[in-house]
Amino acid sequence: MNYNAKRDSWTLVSIILLILFIIFLLYPLFNLLKEAIYTEGRISFNGFKTFFSEYYYWSSIINSVKIAVCVMIVSLLLGIPFSYFYSFFNLKGKKVLFILCLLCTMSAPFIGAYAWILLFGNSGLFTDILKSFGIRGITIYGFWGIVFVQSLKLFPLVVIYMNGAFRDIDNSLLEASESLGCKGLNRFFNIIMALTMPTILAAALLVFMRSFADFGTPILIGRGYSTFPVLIYSQYLGENGSNYHFAAAISVIAILVTAIIFIIQKVITNKFKFTINSLHPIEIKSANKINSILMHIFCYVLVGISILPQLYIVNMSFRNYRNSILRPGYSLVNYSKALEKALFTSIGNTLIISVVTLAIIIIIAVLIAYLVVRRNNILNNTIDTISMLPYIMPGAVIGISLIVSFSKYPLILTGTLFIMIIALVIRRMPFTSRSATATMMQIPESIEEAAISLGASKSKTFVNITVPMMTNGIISGAVLSWVSIITEMSSGVILYNNRTITLTISTYSAITGGIYGVAAVFATITMIFTVICLIIYLKSTKLEDVKI
Repeated sequence: MNYNAKRDSWTLVSIILLILFIIFLLYPLFNLLKEAIYTEGRISFNGFKTFFSEYYYWSSIINSVKIAVCVMIVSLLLGIPFSYFYSFFNLKGKKVLFILCLLCTMSAPFIGAYAWILLFGNSGLFTDILKSFGIRGITIYGFWGIVFVQSLKLFPLVVIYMNGAFRDIDNSLLEASESLGCKGLNRFFNIIMALTMPTILAAALLVFMRSFADFGTPILIGRGYSTFPVLIYSQYLGENGSNYHFAAAISVIAILVTAIIFIIQKVITNKFKFTINSLHPIEIKSANKINSILMHIFCYVLVGISILPQLYIVNMSFRNYRNSILRPGYSLVNYSKALEKALFTSIGNTLIISVVTLAIIIIIAVLIAYLVVRRNNILNNTIDTISMLPYIMPGAVIGISLIVSFSKYPLILTGTLFIMIIALVIRRMPFTSRSATATMMQIPESIEEAAISLGASKSKTFVNITVPMMTNGIISGAVLSWVSIITEMSSGVILYNNRTITLTISTYSAITGGIYGVAAVFATITMIFTVICLIIYLKSTKLEDVKI
């Protein structure tokens, strides 16, 4: 590195970012590893030995992987046809379908689980209706209940990804295949699926990671079906006392498992790596009457089932949870009770944490994007790689690592909003960072050079020219980050206390406390924030896909 490079202000920015990542990400992960292998003043692998010697413990890995694989397969089987019908054919109310799809996925996973308990639990609405007809044995609890709930929650992610992939296909390729006799399902599987395979694999990985790291759904409807995130939580904050050493060991294993899955996906994706220049966008066609009816039924029924739990929660927030939906009588009694359960505190904390977290994420993501694209070197690539590490980590792992690192002198952060903000910045950085980097790559460097040649300083060029041109990409990633921030629970449930409680945690606390009407209130308000966020996203980006 020459003298001029050392004096470059961007080099200083790189060094500051690297220091921040070392302090708040690498240092906590190092302490987590230390906690896992070092106890009572000596190196010990007892935590790992205990984990692999007891079937109950190591089977949680198999259980989580089984659930994640099943959810991934079901989500692909639902999401790919949905997106294909949406992208290639005329469907009535397409915009409504897309909005409802986003709304289905932009909510806390456990809220859907809670709603399905109200519908198909032991005393659920539909359970009681089915019992009246003599139908028994249908339950939402257990392995298939988790798969069902998570699949309905995560298949829209596949739809969002695939919409962009299908839109990038050059129609001339499809016309050429059709002229060669490759039509119908043969064309779909051999041409369209092959062209979109990188996106399919990316969507599959995202769904797998989301399912694997989900804490709320398994703990609510698992009913003894142990999963990795629930096991980590129970060992760290269990009723029989905390076992930090064992919880840290399990967390390290969780990182290794997800890292292996991530590497496998990357290796497979590289085999399908290619570029497409979509000079001729695909033509949207009208299907024949029978196929059109079947397509509409598939899409609207699927979205209807997925959105049903959220609509039911809103309904339940306005009535006593003991009453059936079929009986008259609505009131604000649950909202009144929610006020007694720190409703304003939860809303205030949620807004403070989400706004501050998002501001930090945007600033850091923009800086990383600029450094990676415009000043590509070993230092900046290292920063980019480190910032992506949390993408493969369950939230509980990050929460535990922060507590282990910042619960003692010289930096005590546990019990504060700051540590929750740090956890969310770390966890949700990859969303905005990837989106900002993709947008930055599309901005010609000549535009910045022209501004500098006209007398603008490098800093002014960056602030007044580069950043405004990145707006769409920044907003796209930032809104998705914000939604995941306000619905975050897996790290928050470990880090929160009564002073830092959020809407999501309040919902979970009310559910576990059996105050279902109040829980519906917290969930409804969270959904309102989600809808507001969705409106901002659609108004500002006019996008129907995620750039990857």
